[in-house]
Amino acid sequence: MSHTRQLHLNTNVTGVGRHPAGWRTLDNPRSIIDLNFFKEIAAIAERGKLDAVFLSDLLALRNHAEGPSQALEPTVLLTALAGATTHIGLIGTASTTFNDPFNLARRFASVDHLSGGRIAFNAVTTYDAAAAANFSHDVPLTTDERYARAQEFVEVVTKLWDSWEDDAFIADTDTGRYADPSRVHAIEHRGAYFSVRGPLTVPRSPQGRPVLVQAGSSEGGRALAARFADAVFTAQTTLPTAQAFYAEMKERVRAHGRNPDHFLLLPGLYPVIGGTEREARERKAELDALLDTDREVARLAGALGLAPDDLHIDAPLPYELIAKVTRTDLSRGFIDSTVALAKSENLTVRDLLDRNPGAHRIIVGTPEQIADDIARWFDERGADGFNLNADVFPSGLAAFVDHVVPILQRKGIFRREYEGTTLREHLGLPRPESQFARAARAA
Repeated sequence: MSHTRQLHLNTNVTGVGRHPAGWRTLDNPRSIIDLNFFKEIAAIAERGKLDAVFLSDLLALRNHAEGPSQALEPTVLLTALAGATTHIGLIGTASTTFNDPFNLARRFASVDHLSGGRIAFNAVTTYDAAAAANFSHDVPLTTDERYARAQEFVEVVTKLWDSWEDDAFIADTDTGRYADPSRVHAIEHRGAYFSVRGPLTVPRSPQGRPVLVQAGSSEGGRALAARFADAVFTAQTTLPTAQAFYAEMKERVRAHGRNPDHFLLLPGLYPVIGGTEREARERKAELDALLDTDREVARLAGALGLAPDDLHIDAPLPYELIAKVTRTDLSRGFIDSTVALAKSENLTVRDLLDRNPGAHRIIVGTPEQIADDIARWFDERGADGFNLNADVFPSGLAAFVDHVVPILQRKGIFRREYEGTTLREHLGLPRPESQFARAARAA
């Protein structure tokens, strides 16, 4: 098959790996706060010519007695990684619910300059009551309020990133002219949630503005992504549902007058790799043996909005109970992807626990099996690429880079070398023109 599209791959750093017990196998089980641990991950990803390192984030401490979660603030860590790498993109998560647009726009623009144009902002809303309690909120915002705020938040951020035109920063030592005030614009935003005058204190970034990513598959998330995002991170567990989501989102982007070829869909993928399928399954079994099954059942029940007693280990999910869950403090995308996976193969609760329980699709197998699966989803328009989860960092990522990436390269769908220096160039995205420059030209 002749490929005109480029496969995109990020590595998704959540904790020290996707497997809940993986930290118990590390030489340094405190790696979650060790910069050298993250520098090694970034170096491996860059060696594999991956598009980016992606950092998730949490705003409340959960299950800390059981294992590590994301601890370090993403933009701080990404700034450190920018100095340790030269090409790899750097994607940081931040909540539109518990941040201010001006500070966040400035933070990401700053790291974009310091990294030479390699940063992306993953915009998420936060439904967690424990997080709300850390930000002076007695109760979380409703789903509608979260996404209404997110729409306005991202609108303000993009206006601020564009408040300096490309040629506004002169710094001419001969004339003594540092900036052109006629090309630096106050945004004068007045909305339901924010009042921001602008302009940003930071000149326009090397890639025009940081790449904008949205994570989630709820209706509010889809609307936000279609209007603003360059890429979407999503949980898709079956190819038919992924293809339907892919087609829907491309059409939504087109309806906003945007080019759907410049909008990427990147589902999560969790490979467990062995030289043979048996070796891969043995690797996973060794990790699974470190888990407490009752604790994992309770965790799955909580994510579905159920009580632990509602789940029976060797029975299917209680679909009727799940259908009645109306709580807004749960991930709808997780629930939908888990139910879709369970129904597609008539899985029991035990089966689901073996499958990461449905959060991101897991493949346990050889490099060839994993590469063939990636190529199939890519060719059949279930994805433009994947947000890769390692079972344990750094070994899980190293196995992918050393054994799966070469196969994808031989298939002709993944780069052998970086062809640009910015994240936009890695992702095949055009450099956007400043909104203010565009408006001035139209006038």
